[in-house]
Amino acid sequence: MAKNPFETELVFSKTWSTPGGNTLDGYKASGGYAGLKKALEMAPDDIITEVSKSNLRGRGGAGFPAGRKWSFVPKDSDKPKYICVNADESEPGTFKDRYIMERSPHMLIEGTAIGCKAIGAHVAYIYIRGEFGLAETRMQQAIDEAYAAGILGDSVMGSGFKLDMYIHRGAGAYICGEETALLESIEGKKGQPRLKPPFPAVEGLFACPTIINNVETLAAVGPIIDKGSDWWVKLSRTSAEGGTKLVGVSGHVAKPGVYEVPGGLTLKQVIYEVAGGMRNPDKALKAVIPGGSSCPILLPEDIDVGYDFDAMKTVGSLMGTGCPTIIEEGTCIVRLLTRVERFYAHESCGQCTPCREGGDWLFKILSRIEAGQGTMADLDKIESLASKIEGHTICAFGEALAWPARSYLKRFFKEFEQHVELGRCPFGPIPVAAVALSGVVA
Repeated sequence: MAKNPFETELVFSKTWSTPGGNTLDGYKASGGYAGLKKALEMAPDDIITEVSKSNLRGRGGAGFPAGRKWSFVPKDSDKPKYICVNADESEPGTFKDRYIMERSPHMLIEGTAIGCKAIGAHVAYIYIRGEFGLAETRMQQAIDEAYAAGILGDSVMGSGFKLDMYIHRGAGAYICGEETALLESIEGKKGQPRLKPPFPAVEGLFACPTIINNVETLAAVGPIIDKGSDWWVKLSRTSAEGGTKLVGVSGHVAKPGVYEVPGGLTLKQVIYEVAGGMRNPDKALKAVIPGGSSCPILLPEDIDVGYDFDAMKTVGSLMGTGCPTIIEEGTCIVRLLTRVERFYAHESCGQCTPCREGGDWLFKILSRIEAGQGTMADLDKIESLASKIEGHTICAFGEALAWPARSYLKRFFKEFEQHVELGRCPFGPIPVAAVALSGVVA
């Protein structure tokens, strides 16, 4: 956890540097589970109202208000209700949720338990990415501690409210980060998205009302209930969304890492004041992928904008997962896009033809261009293919394929032209170590 230069009260990361901060004793020493104790004495609707007033928005990428999502669960349903935690942090360039699970797992347990009380769920599943070995171990240790302490089980903290919590470990499929594919996977089926409606809040896990929330979203709930929505809102510098947030900065910056910052900073501040600016002062900023590899790319003139869900849309992109990737001058954008599309072509679940076929076509076309074998007609094909994928698939995977392709081509068209006109990459040959990774013919 890197230190951020802004004066702000730490919420998510306050125990990350404390020995034993991941244990029950360490969490309780910092005030942990006070929110759950308070929530157990509140009416479910009052919990939902408090979370709604906090302006807490989903931190997994979509930014949907958490309280409003909880309110969609039908109160008169006689079916069991569930909460599923989306801990399948699979978006390339994203690495903040695992810090919560590794360093403050009880924070996630507490927030999830409060969410269960709010919607009337008595079972919760944490769907964790298969590669997250330490995170899974720490989460299971925390769950075991919570059962032993009476925080989970037949009577949560002696309240009479029953709650069981289980970990379901994924197997490395990107598509299982999509909420309905996640549900299919928990049910033991192939991880493929469902048609909607019905939406999960009405018919989700085992055809029962279900809420799916991201790790950081639920981790914020305990402090919000404990200290109040007004406190949470005041932690942010903007009214667009409340609280602090975790940002994971990677790429060509001086100080890559995970930082907790107040809401309301600009993307420029995140890059230059939080992450220390460019790693090589002699190389200027060339581009930014603002929130995971599926987000449209931005130019340097676009970054002096609020780093929040609404403001990022004004420059044609998304805050996404809150993890920007910084790109310096001298980087081949065609090569970068080829790697991005190789990933998405490989990760398609195969259910929809536009993704299954179009993703592979995009990757092959880009591979030709990067290898110096492309034509000007190939540039037209990229835009044509991407436009036919976007908006024509069951889930948003189609956009994850199309948005990078369309935005990179639009913003760096001359660079694509150079590859065609020169018959080679203008930035030099692909390093030998990168050939296998990129899939491009050297």
